[in-house]
Amino acid sequence: MQQKKYDIDKILAKLKIDALNEMQLAAVETTKQQDEVILLSATGSGKTLGFLLPILETLDADVKTTQALVIVPSRELAQQIELVFKAMGTGHKITCCYGGHKRETEENNLIEAPAVVVGTPGRLADHIRRGSITVDTIEVLVLDEFDKSLELGFQDEMSYIIGSLPGIRKKILTSATDMQDIPDFVGLSEPVRLDFLDHENANSAGLAVKFVRSDDKDKANILFRLICHLGDRSCIVFCNHRESVERVSEILKEDGIVNEYYHGAMEQQERDSALAKFRNGSTNVLVTTDLAARGLDIPNIRYIIHYHMPHTEDSYTHRNGRTARMDASGTAILILNGEEDVPAYITDEVEEITLPETTVIPEKPKWTTLFIAAGKKDKVNKVDIVGFLSHKGELKKEDIGLIEVKDFFSFVAIKKIKANNVLQLIKEERIKGKKVKIAVAK
Repeated sequence: MQQKKYDIDKILAKLKIDALNEMQLAAVETTKQQDEVILLSATGSGKTLGFLLPILETLDADVKTTQALVIVPSRELAQQIELVFKAMGTGHKITCCYGGHKRETEENNLIEAPAVVVGTPGRLADHIRRGSITVDTIEVLVLDEFDKSLELGFQDEMSYIIGSLPGIRKKILTSATDMQDIPDFVGLSEPVRLDFLDHENANSAGLAVKFVRSDDKDKANILFRLICHLGDRSCIVFCNHRESVERVSEILKEDGIVNEYYHGAMEQQERDSALAKFRNGSTNVLVTTDLAARGLDIPNIRYIIHYHMPHTEDSYTHRNGRTARMDASGTAILILNGEEDVPAYITDEVEEITLPETTVIPEKPKWTTLFIAAGKKDKVNKVDIVGFLSHKGELKKEDIGLIEVKDFFSFVAIKKIKANNVLQLIKEERIKGKKVKIAVAK
């Protein structure tokens, strides 16, 4: 296999990273020498770069078919990896494949074969069956969050995909939690393990763990009081069921807490909208299932609230991995009813929170999110959106917040007090010469 060198300094500069960390350096060096590597490292430690750089080491610009495949358990994680790879500015093409949007869009992207394909098991298996992905030339296989993608629900598809790849020379498995029994169909013989997990203190050093008691089995009232107590800091509320997520979200909304909910049964656009609002500060509270415990890159999350106790220690670890990332601090809070105790696997000192009797609803967010029915496939980018809102919507730079451009639509945060005026000013205007629906995101 021809080795193609890359300029690590240029890549790090584009990613705004000063230097590789110890784990990333070990991953790059080990995967040069070894063909089977299991990389274990905490959430937020930079595992994505830990496997993308080794992939880049193997890519041959003269080969015009797909050379590497990355399999992930969720579409959000696939999208995140695609964003990082594109930001690296390597000149190689990457395509993201996942359920929840049109397969035809991906098929068009696969016609001119990308060097790297990243996707979820179901959609990747579908493309392989249809012959959309050239499997014969794929030599590098990465299973990111492998403990999740190798769970029972994915095993048939994973077995089919791996069995369809005759030319694999290098396998890299990564996760923040270990898996004792890796299925035989993965085809590992003697993998080298790089274990950067802190087994003495499984929780992040910057993570405090607290609990609050609920006298009622129904914890909704205590959750409301807790959020009022925490103020307007960002928090994720984890529930164990989709129905609970929607119910809790609705109760909070009725009590005056601005929030969004997020789970796997939602349409892709609804999921993207909820996450965009949480990222850009249009809401500080996200109520979700464990779907949000992996692969979401949302900075500055201060609190993780376990409304329902996680089913496993792994689930607890991954939920908490959304906060206290890298050098930041964060707090995990368990809501316990009278029949529940702090799980035995939590060995840290756990402080009880006493809530005040009086509640003050947190200040409402100052941002709102606009939905724009145009995206990358319409040749619309962030610069176009800023220019449009500045010139046609008469917004100043400080009135425009985070912008996310997807394939067919975009989200942009603007100051809430400006929203009605902006929508009036732009309702007859065009972006890139095209009349496009623009409204407050639902």
